[in-house]
Amino acid sequence: MDQSFLIMLSNLLHLQNQLDPTTSLLSDSSSASSSSSSPSSLLTSTSAAPLLFFTIASVLSFISTSRKPRPRSPSSPSPPPSPQFSVAAFRALSTERIWAMEPHLRDSQWRSLYGLSYPVFTTVVEKLKPYIAQSNLSLPSDYAVAMVLSRLSLGLSAKTVANRYSLEPYLVSKITNMVTRLLSTKLYPEFIKIPAGRRRLHETTASFAELTALPNICGAIDNTHVRLHSLPSNLRNSNIYKNSHGFHSVQLQVVSDHKKIFWDVCVKAPGGVDDITHFRDSLLYNRLVSGDIVWEKVVNVKGHAVRPYIVGDWCYPLLSFLLTPFSWNRTGNPAQNTFDEGLMKGRKVVEEAIGLLKGRWRILQDMNVGLSHAPQTIVACCVLHNLCQIAREPEPEVWKEPEESGAVPRLLESEKSYYYFGESLRQVLADDLYQRLSSR
Repeated sequence: MDQSFLIMLSNLLHLQNQLDPTTSLLSDSSSASSSSSSPSSLLTSTSAAPLLFFTIASVLSFISTSRKPRPRSPSSPSPPPSPQFSVAAFRALSTERIWAMEPHLRDSQWRSLYGLSYPVFTTVVEKLKPYIAQSNLSLPSDYAVAMVLSRLSLGLSAKTVANRYSLEPYLVSKITNMVTRLLSTKLYPEFIKIPAGRRRLHETTASFAELTALPNICGAIDNTHVRLHSLPSNLRNSNIYKNSHGFHSVQLQVVSDHKKIFWDVCVKAPGGVDDITHFRDSLLYNRLVSGDIVWEKVVNVKGHAVRPYIVGDWCYPLLSFLLTPFSWNRTGNPAQNTFDEGLMKGRKVVEEAIGLLKGRWRILQDMNVGLSHAPQTIVACCVLHNLCQIAREPEPEVWKEPEESGAVPRLLESEKSYYYFGESLRQVLADDLYQRLSSR
C-alpha cells in the first residue's frame, strides 16, 4: 500500500480519537454483555459516523487521483519531437552552442548532419527564406531546410525523417518537394552557368590546358544513371526505365569545369534511353548546334581557328564542339594515342564530379522520392554540389560508377558537317600535341 495513503489514514484515526474519546474504549468494553448497553451509550458511539463517512470519501478520492493515466487513443495528437531533433534543440545548437565550438568541429558536426558546413548552410537558408516565407509554412525556414538537407545527405526516406522529427510523412514529402523545387529553379541560374564571361572562360581553358596540354577545352561531359527506389504500379512492367545495368533509373547529363563545378545539367530521359539520345534532346545540344552559345576566345593551331569545345568519351558523336577519342583501346598512331591520353585526363574531371555528387548527396544512390519529383531533386543536389565546390568544402569519398560500355553512336544526317569539321580539328590538335611533346 502507498506510504502516503497510510500516513493519511493514521492522521484521520488520530483526529477521530481526539473528537470522540469514547471510541477509544470500544475495545475495552467488547467483553461486556449486550444487555448492559443503554440508549445513551449507543448514541455516543454513533457520533463517529460523520467522521467515518469523511474517511471513506477521502480514501475514494485518493484512489481516484492515484489511477494510472489511460493510454492515448490513435486520434490523439502526436507527441512532441524527440529533444535531439526538436525545433528547440535545433535553435539551441544553431544559435548558442554552435559558435562556442571550434570552427573545424562545428563544421564537421554540421556536415555529418546536413552534408555541408554551417556557413554554407546559412547561405542556403538566406537565399531560400524569402520564398519559403511566401508558402506560410508552419515550421521555421532554417529548420525546414535542415530537415530536407538531412534527407538528401543521408538518403533517408520520408517515413524515416517523419519518425525522427515526429511529423507526418506527407508533410515531410511536401516540405522536401518545396525546398528542392526552390533549389532547382530559384538558385539554378545563380550557381549553374555556362562559362561565357571572358574571365571565367580564360580561367577554365587555361586550367584544362595545364591538365591535358590541349588548348581551349571549356568543359567535360558525361552521363550517369540515378537509381529509382520504386516505380508507380503502371510502370513496373515497362522497360523504359530499365537501363543497361539492369536497374530502373533516370538519366543525368552534366558538363563540368576544371573545378568539378557543373555548368550545365540535364535530366530528361528515363534509364532505358541511350546517352546520345539524351544528349540530342538536351537544351545544350540545341544551343550548340544553332550557334546560340558563342565563345569569343579563339586559338590558332597550325593555321586552324580553334574555338572552345567540350570533351567526352566514345559514347558521344564527334562534332566540331564536342571532341571524342580516336579509339577506346589505343589502336591509333602515336599522335592519336597521345591525344586520347590528354583528352581522357580532361574527361576524368567530370567522372570525379559525378562521384562527389553521389557521395555527398546519398539520396542519388537510391532515389526514394516520387517519380514526378525525381528530376527536381536531382537538379537540387547538383546546385548544392556546386555550392560546396565553390565554398571548397572537403570532398567526401567518391561514389564509384559502374563501367560504361556501348558502340560508337550513329551519326545523323544533320550532324555530318559538324563531324567533318570536328574530325579535321581533332587531327590537327593531335599532331600539334605530339610535336610539342616530342620536342621537349
